Amino acid sequence: MEDRREKHSFRKGLVFGMALMVLVFGVSGCAMAHFLPRFAGRGNTNEEQIDAKVQQLNQYIEEYYLFDYEDEDIENGIYKGLMAGLGDIYTGYYTPEEYASFMESSNGSYSGIGAMLQQDYSTGIISVVRVFDGSPAAEAGMLPGDILYMVEDGEVTGKDLSLVVTDLKGKEGTEVHISVLRETDVLEMTLTRRNIQVPTVENRMIDGEIGYIAITEFDDVTDEQFMEALDSLESQGMKKLIIDLRDNGGGLVDVTCSILDRLLPEGLIVYTEDKYGNRQEETSDAENYFSGDMVVLVNGNSASASEIFAGAIKDYGVGTLIGTQTFGKGIVQSLFPLSDGSAVKITVSRYYTPSGNNIHEVGITPDIVLEADRESEEDNQLQKAIEVLSR
Repeated sequence: MEDRREKHSFRKGLVFGMALMVLVFGVSGCAMAHFLPRFAGRGNTNEEQIDAKVQQLNQYIEEYYLFDYEDEDIENGIYKGLMAGLGDIYTGYYTPEEYASFMESSNGSYSGIGAMLQQDYSTGIISVVRVFDGSPAAEAGMLPGDILYMVEDGEVTGKDLSLVVTDLKGKEGTEVHISVLRETDVLEMTLTRRNIQVPTVENRMIDGEIGYIAITEFDDVTDEQFMEALDSLESQGMKKLIIDLRDNGGGLVDVTCSILDRLLPEGLIVYTEDKYGNRQEETSDAENYFSGDMVVLVNGNSASASEIFAGAIKDYGVGTLIGTQTFGKGIVQSLFPLSDGSAVKITVSRYYTPSGNNIHEVGITPDIVLEADRESEEDNQLQKAIEVLSR
């Protein structure tokens, strides 16, 4: 999915961009000491002590460990542990299989169960945000709000969300057994994976002048789907627009900026700064600009790329934000593919809205703060958007 264009993804819990460099660990043999990367230049690290300790651990494993094990699992565990030792939930290591599966997920099509997940990074809890109509998840009775507890025999709370998604995906026709928590009940489900076409954009006319576009995530296919939706609504006489980013956990920043380029006047959309102060900008040109009134709906699950979108709309003053405080993810990870087909993702920079705001762990405050009324069948936030645009 990534070999055609350099991208950054601001996906909730994971942001990645294809890097031009390739890192090589230089693995040889199966002894643990050979797997350990060198920390050259780290003055407080004694390489000999590290090597000696790893050799000692290896001896204990060989002499006393009761169960069978695979050298490959130990190797992967060391790499994962190395990245986890940084204490950054967004930085991690992917095996070749995990990397290949992850790369599949943003092209709009994959083989899986057909549910969108989110993770609360303060608790590690993974919950269901959306269940696609007609999907294996829908047929099994999965509902938004369900908490994913186990996949096969492993508990997933606290596990990297992208790795959990990888476990749920697989060859079409294969089964995956999961457990979900719904209030106080534990529900067991066995789902048969099949090809899922991700519907990332939905649209409709609300009345004679107001159009509605919901974007569920920013994938490879989303900008094309958005442009088609916008053209269709404009052909039906749309003058005012509602864009719904509620529960949109993010996606690819170049796709996000492509859509914003169609909506914003000429100028800065977003910029990033790395640890050295190097700045990279994404801008819109003067070719297109949506001149009608606009409302953007957001909530606490609107994250990363959605916050880039909402932040740019708010900073330019071209639309009204309605809903609740957004998630607050304002850092960028780059994905570095390795020579053996694996990859690492590393936090490399912060991103800023056009006005220079970094919203990490803060989020964006809507112009009109309005909690969703869960007790009503009517979407009160959407109704507020219609009211604002009808003035």
